[in-house]
Amino acid sequence: MSPGAPPIEIRTSPHLKRDLSTDVIMRNVVYALLPVVAVGVVTFGVSVLLLVFVSTLACVLTEHVFCRLSGQFSTVSDCSAVITGMLLALTLPPGFPLWMVAVGGFIAIALGKALFGGLGFNVFNPALVGRAFLQAAFPVAITTWTPPGVAGRFTQCIPSTLALPFLRPAVVDGFSGATPLSLMKFGDATTQLPETMKLFVGTVAGSAGETSAVVILACGTYLAARKMMDWRISAGMLLSVFAFSSIFYIFDQEAYPSPIFMLFSGGLMFGAIFMATDMVTSPVTPAGVWIYGTFLGFITVLIRLKGGLPEGVMYAILLGNAINPLLNSMTQPRIYGAKKALARK
Repeated sequence: MSPGAPPIEIRTSPHLKRDLSTDVIMRNVVYALLPVVAVGVVTFGVSVLLLVFVSTLACVLTEHVFCRLSGQFSTVSDCSAVITGMLLALTLPPGFPLWMVAVGGFIAIALGKALFGGLGFNVFNPALVGRAFLQAAFPVAITTWTPPGVAGRFTQCIPSTLALPFLRPAVVDGFSGATPLSLMKFGDATTQLPETMKLFVGTVAGSAGETSAVVILACGTYLAARKMMDWRISAGMLLSVFAFSSIFYIFDQEAYPSPIFMLFSGGLMFGAIFMATDMVTSPVTPAGVWIYGTFLGFITVLIRLKGGLPEGVMYAILLGNAINPLLNSMTQPRIYGAKKALARK
């Protein structure tokens, strides 16, 4: 070593390059979700803001109570419950009644997370557990949509937002609409689907946070650039949807929508970026993430085009969560110098 040269530090692995903890990752996911919330508020009004607030509050309070009941320190500071609340709210119709949102937030944490032992032990994405419950419990409310850009949306709530518990929400003219996927699924030969640009920007009816593909992609790029999201899962899911929907479209262009429509409509972008990439419920092996993403895309297309529901992203991800342990087990990399049989043990 030459005189005056800085000393060389030799250390054993692991070589940690940055301080990356759970709460740091979770906070960055919250930051990435804020633009999606902002677009939802601009598109649908103050009801979205109340939706996100009530859902997040319900999730945070439920987690705090369950931590206390189990004799543990409260884990609300890691922001995981905040993310669950935000994700749940953004997958719901903008005018979804707030009392139903609170019930969904409780179910998301209680059944989707606390029942399995807390963060890191849950098998299914908690936000999707909450939404699946709401889909089964309140099928009418969760399929009642609001058109974008309604006049007065910043000064008044959507009528159904403040509906009292166990009473049928009021439906007022001008506050009911149909999503692009609903038009595709239940429309007739004369139905005109929205233009691609409207789907890309988000000026269509839909869930509070699923309409603007361009904003969701930008937020996902931020997380991927910071290595806080496995982009391969999102890429695999989107490519799979494009590939499988292309097969149907080529076979019969009159009966099936274009692959571009399938990519930019519904909750696909939001699900692929923020839901499918959940670190706890998605595979960690190099081959597993691609198989997982491809599986999610295939199931999404199958439900959309051949199932009874217009959207299949939620059920596709929940099914993917269920097979996640199997994928991790079957796709373990071969240990260098070991036989293939030994690598699987």
